[in-house]
Amino acid sequence: MPHGPPEVGVGPWVGAWPTDERYDERLLREGDRRNVVDRYRYWTLEAIVADLDTRRHDFHVAIENWQHDFNIGTVVRTANAFLAAEVHIVGNRRWNRRGAMVTDRYQHLRHHRDAAALASYLAERGVALWGIDNLPGSVPLETAALPRSVCLLLGQEGPGLSPQARDACEATFSIAQFGSTRSINASAAAAVAMHAWIRTYADLPG
Repeated sequence: MPHGPPEVGVGPWVGAWPTDERYDERLLREGDRRNVVDRYRYWTLEAIVADLDTRRHDFHVAIENWQHDFNIGTVVRTANAFLAAEVHIVGNRRWNRRGAMVTDRYQHLRHHRDAAALASYLAERGVALWGIDNLPGSVPLETAALPRSVCLLLGQEGPGLSPQARDACEATFSIAQFGSTRSINASAAAAVAMHAWIRTYADLPG
């Protein structure tokens, strides 16, 4: 294929197998075609999650799920890329996982019946709840001082944060826009917000 290798990942392990218990015998035998970074090639799922848990960031991500929003999977995938502490689904328990590209297996996912339940869970752990929406009174993300320990809450695509979610948030922030559209895609907004946290707090050289 002119644009890249025909297959993702690596084939069967060549040579003597490693004895480290983090390695998966089936992957060593058959090859590892998962979408994971090279350091995790041939590792078991459990070993990868355990390693990620040693260096997860202090931010959480939450999204309301009242209409089975297709953005949820993409938000989960981005949360995995930026190594969020946890991802919270508010509302309906079932959600479309296709956009997650199996990254949900590497994240800690929690379900909450409503925004009040989410806020209570976070308060017990000292995590601030900030909403993302272009609402009157929202603080511009570009000038806001995000807390280090924070949960970024998104509403549904279209209506945005529900009234209950707005009441549960300690603050809301907006993302600057300059075109004609009223709002950007919810998953895009989540990525912008997460990256703002990364630029502020993440150990980039590390």
